[in-house]
Amino acid sequence: MNRLINLEYYRIFCEVAQAGSITAAAGRLCISQPAVSQTIRQLEDGLGSMLFVRAQKGVRLTAEGEVLYSFVKKGMAQIRAGEEAFRSMIDLEQGEIRIGASDMTLRFYLLPYLERFHRQYPKIKVKVTNGPTPETLRFLREGRIDFGIVSSPFDSGQFRVFPVRKAEDCVIAGRQFAHYRDRVLPLSELERLPVICLEQNTSTRAGTDAWLKQNGVVLCPEFELATSDMIVQFVRRNLGVGLIVKDFAAEYVESKELFYLRFERPFPQREFCIASSEKHIMSRAARALLHILGQEEASERPESRTEEKGLVQSAKK
Repeated sequence: MNRLINLEYYRIFCEVAQAGSITAAAGRLCISQPAVSQTIRQLEDGLGSMLFVRAQKGVRLTAEGEVLYSFVKKGMAQIRAGEEAFRSMIDLEQGEIRIGASDMTLRFYLLPYLERFHRQYPKIKVKVTNGPTPETLRFLREGRIDFGIVSSPFDSGQFRVFPVRKAEDCVIAGRQFAHYRDRVLPLSELERLPVICLEQNTSTRAGTDAWLKQNGVVLCPEFELATSDMIVQFVRRNLGVGLIVKDFAAEYVESKELFYLRFERPFPQREFCIASSEKHIMSRAARALLHILGQEEASERPESRTEEKGLVQSAKK
């Protein structure tokens, strides 16, 4: 028996079985009656058994035809359901986006865009995997997310990368360190101060350590914490000075509860970047979000990779 039977034969078979008439099926399919009859004969020849017998007002299924129809109608229904789901995804009426982002990039860059996207496409599910930049990049390599919002520095060689926002590191302090308020300090002072900073598995910490080391300073932190929010809270309780991105401390500095320490050499600016895999093809929903982020065109251009522009420095250096 020939098992490679044209799927169109089964579609026509289903129409005839449902209509109980070759003429009616031909009308539904918008093809000629002889074409339908020929298709049924070819299907019967391929299967090696009759599927229909003549009835008073058309045709009816044979016993073998009934068994075949019970399976084929489910298959055709699944195909139609698949087509409908496909169209819904194309029309952005359903789908899912998987994003990787740290607390920092989610809060100070991505969140307002997600709010706008959800208003525009309320039926699209958005799954945000929260983690530091190295973890986000690992998820991207493994195909577990569509794209990530990461902070430099990192090794960008495997990814399409586009910078979207500047980030500036700073050191904040509370009232216990008020005697530093009007002073400009050498970077070496950080070796004597009780420093509170992020854990070593973050790009922020890696970049800071590398830059300080270039300037002859080696950090020996008093506390290493998982989030920048916790650093602020520790500093508010005068447990040390905090090394964080300025955004986290802005409201406390504005209220004069905390202040920025000033150094002879300012910390270098970093960037929030959109990173996507060069091997992964994004869903339409993910591209729609990138369009809202204003990066769709850039994300699809190999020449937009930031390593060619010198915007992202490799953490491996």
